Amino acid sequence: MKRRALLVGAILMPTTARAQTGHQSKRPLKAPAKPPTKAPAPPPPAEARTQLVAFNSSAFPYRGVLPGTTKPFLDARDDKRRGHTNGRGEVYWEDTTYSDRRSLLYLPPGFNPAQPVLMVIYLHGQGATLERDVAARQAVPRQVAESGLNIALVAPQLAVDAIDSSAGNFWRGGHFAKFIDESSERLMRLYGARSAGRAFNLAPVVIVAYSGGYVSAAYALERGGANHRINGVILMDALYGEEAKFAAWFAARRRQAFLLSAYTDSTRAENALLQALLAKRRIPYSRSLPRTLSPGTAAFVACGGLDRHVGFMTHAWKADPLEDALSRIPGYAPVHDKKRA
Repeated sequence: MKRRALLVGAILMPTTARAQTGHQSKRPLKAPAKPPTKAPAPPPPAEARTQLVAFNSSAFPYRGVLPGTTKPFLDARDDKRRGHTNGRGEVYWEDTTYSDRRSLLYLPPGFNPAQPVLMVIYLHGQGATLERDVAARQAVPRQVAESGLNIALVAPQLAVDAIDSSAGNFWRGGHFAKFIDESSERLMRLYGARSAGRAFNLAPVVIVAYSGGYVSAAYALERGGANHRINGVILMDALYGEEAKFAAWFAARRRQAFLLSAYTDSTRAENALLQALLAKRRIPYSRSLPRTLSPGTAAFVACGGLDRHVGFMTHAWKADPLEDALSRIPGYAPVHDKKRA
């Protein structure tokens, strides 16, 4: 009985164990392969990194129609040139106004993808260029740096130096999501390490729109396909219309996102309408600047007369208002002392 039990036990033993009791192979066992060593991530940059990059998913050129119509966006011709007629009846030509594919990318000093990352998409107003206005006059990169937070900035060129708020390809369904995806890849390259890609791909997004940038912001929210990424909207005297789109977005996302609209008398009536739309949905809001821009916050801040509009990005409720607003977003620890920015 003992011998039979031993035989049964041997049969039930695992194959590898049985191999040890039989003839041993004379071939030497190979040492287990060593796992590939990962290249160490580069240290956070001591200096800011800035780049102007042509995007495949840019706002322009745009060869579609105006939203809600069958009218082509490019409705004017001069021999081989094509152009768009703005609301004032002025024609802007595609080759000079609607062909710049570039976006401004910016990583502040000390940016660290190992910490929580916030991506800010800045939509400039009318009559602007990235170099002269976004970077210099409106000081957007400097204000991002001086907020002290771990923020990656992307500012697409819209209509170049034109009295035109057209959104171009941001009118197209799903295009804003493509733009954010490409932004993540471009920022990874700017940082200089593939290991940073995951941080950019998962980073929440805050849209900041100034003046005429409201059209691109409104359509990005309504049909951009990226609302799961958008955790906040900051309107800087930018509510010249599309109030229903902003109200619908916040009603759907208020548990995850915030809405801040600072304004002059230029957009006072439109801000009152947006407040009424929120009230109709029984969504609370405040008429003062909140201590933090946490999820569920809707705030409206009056900042004076129409004369403040042109310099609003640097002088609104205080000097450098964008820096102040960004610093109120919780969850992003400072990456450097503000004095270093």
